[in-house]
Amino acid sequence: MKNCCSQAKHTQRDEAQKKALLNRLNRIEGQIRGIKKMIEEDAYCNDILIQSAAANAALNSFSKTLLSAHIHTCVARDIRNGKDEVIDELVDTMGKLMK
Repeated sequence: MKNCCSQAKHTQRDEAQKKALLNRLNRIEGQIRGIKKMIEEDAYCNDILIQSAAANAALNSFSKTLLSAHIHTCVARDIRNGKDEVIDELVDTMGKLMK
């Protein structure tokens, strides 16, 4: 992966990685629309909860994928360049992900 965070806090992603992330988000968006339709159609609560759990798992998987790429690229590069503040940023991000 050719990720690299610039000083302006941007990450350059190759087209394949960008496409894969966007495809995951599109699937999650479809799951959310499906849940919304279930509510509109008065679907059984348990069925909605199961779909909600699936959407949550998909979003968590997306976050894990993005976090891994971030650590392997941006964080590793910044540490190599002596920018240890990226560790605090990562710790804060991990805390938010683990709520």
